[in-house]
Amino acid sequence: MNLLQPSTDLDIERELLSDISVEEAWALIERFSTLTRVSGSRGEGEAANYILDRLRSWQLPHQLFEPELYLSIPLSAEVEVTSPTDLLLQAKTPAFSLSTGQEGLSGEVIYIPRGTTTGVSGLFNPSLEDGGEEVGGRIALTEGFSGPDEVSFFSQRGSIGQIFINPGARLHWSICTPIWGTPDLDSIEGKPTVAVVDVNRYDGEQLIQLAEQGPLRATIRTVLREGWYLCPLIVAEVPGRVEPKKFVLAHGHLDSWGVGVGDNATGDGALLELARVLWRHRQHLKRSVRLAWWPGHSTGRYAGSTWYADHLGLDLAENCIAHLNIDSPGCRWADTYSRVCWMSEVEEFCQKVIKDVTGREAQGARPYRAGDYSFNNMGVSGLFMLLSQISEEKRQELGYYVVGGCGGNIGWHTEDDLLDMADEDNLERDIKVYAAAILRLVNAPLYPLNFLKVAQENEATLKAYQEAGGGHFDLCPSLQEVEALKAALERFYREVEGLAGSSLEDERAQRANETLLGLARILVAINFSRGGYFRQDPALSIPPLPDLAFMRQIGSLAPDSDGYRFCQTQLVRGQNRVVYAFKQVQRLIERV
Repeated sequence: MNLLQPSTDLDIERELLSDISVEEAWALIERFSTLTRVSGSRGEGEAANYILDRLRSWQLPHQLFEPELYLSIPLSAEVEVTSPTDLLLQAKTPAFSLSTGQEGLSGEVIYIPRGTTTGVSGLFNPSLEDGGEEVGGRIALTEGFSGPDEVSFFSQRGSIGQIFINPGARLHWSICTPIWGTPDLDSIEGKPTVAVVDVNRYDGEQLIQLAEQGPLRATIRTVLREGWYLCPLIVAEVPGRVEPKKFVLAHGHLDSWGVGVGDNATGDGALLELARVLWRHRQHLKRSVRLAWWPGHSTGRYAGSTWYADHLGLDLAENCIAHLNIDSPGCRWADTYSRVCWMSEVEEFCQKVIKDVTGREAQGARPYRAGDYSFNNMGVSGLFMLLSQISEEKRQELGYYVVGGCGGNIGWHTEDDLLDMADEDNLERDIKVYAAAILRLVNAPLYPLNFLKVAQENEATLKAYQEAGGGHFDLCPSLQEVEALKAALERFYREVEGLAGSSLEDERAQRANETLLGLARILVAINFSRGGYFRQDPALSIPPLPDLAFMRQIGSLAPDSDGYRFCQTQLVRGQNRVVYAFKQVQRLIERV
């Protein structure tokens, strides 16, 4: 449908893209490569002042917020083996691990083999299965990174401590809490209560050998500083000429582990260059663009973007067209777009933007519960998270394992994420992708949001769940309603297709756009969240239509068990939510 690829004034787009350079971005990257930007630190403050000085020099409207965020700052960690031999190993502890102090936490270590993650999805959506190992009262030793899914998995099974074996020579910083942003009274109970550390591959192999030889005892020592930190949060705004209240939000995190060039000084530089070039060409913008630099990403589980979602939530819900996450663009050797994140309603839009700007084909995936996607519960469509990546062939040539940023470079979240991580040509290309996407979104007569694609995805999900349920629960009401939803959406898009070439002042186009935002607020929320509006789900794997994902479990439960009946109750309530949402969407469409 034509509205999915908004009509673009190619002269305006060419003019804007030709004005993009990496001069401003690279100057920022060079400065940031000298700053350790842990949230709440002096280095983060200096980085914020650098951005503020540049915005002031252009007289670009902006705000500096200074929220108090609840953070956990790792300071030191080690693993001391006390039996069957004496051994002291270097370690890192993730943010929000239990801080043991120098006394440490001692216990028997049990090895739980998991193997090496082979794809990015395995980092953010790990496959964890209970093999029946008795970890209660013990320290679990396993391969991987200390992410929230993994730490929660072993904590629920009673482990008192956890040792994760990173896949290479370097130790990676991480964060293990499942709480998204600053805790509230509902989420605080999810705060980790175990000591967690990461060791490198070589030390990990020693531990595995010792564990397999006989009883292995060790002491974990972790030191962290936890509490409230005043942090800088910068939001610049380039106002649109026609509908200034409506906006696209482009954002990335200001803080870093170490100096964090590829994660995320390159993203900070990209945002600064976007601010400069959009401000210079502001006469061509019909709607507004907000550009945000978040604190608290690394040590607060997206605390900065969550604070913004909390305090600007009503504005976001009423006026945000879509959000673009800008994290780890422009890294060395990153010349493919094979693992980009986007929601289904913007898939075709993203693929065309990338193809038009770079000449490359793009493949994407459902956004993970990560990457400052702090707007799912209020139903804001999201595109991008990571952008250009090292090709699979190049990764194998380099002997790299899979990581979650820096374009696929294994310096991610380590002391090796230095200036040589960035590539000027790749960065300029990625900035142009972001700029073209923003320009097309803010100037499109009709928002390029294809919710027919979402309904088709929902239908496929429901069919898969129905099959997985094995007749233990019936999803026919949901399947019947999604059929009706698809038919209603097909009618809607046929009726509004002719408005794709209209002006933004056309009242019919304005009504259609309000309907499209209404569809997003409902369909994004039920597909990416379990919690209520303006709430935050944990930073744990979120499957499609999560209220019904328990269909994959019910068949493994004994039909006469309490768990089976609890699961049925869960599914009854989940199906009510899904069916009601589909009906709400149809009512919205009928009003157009």
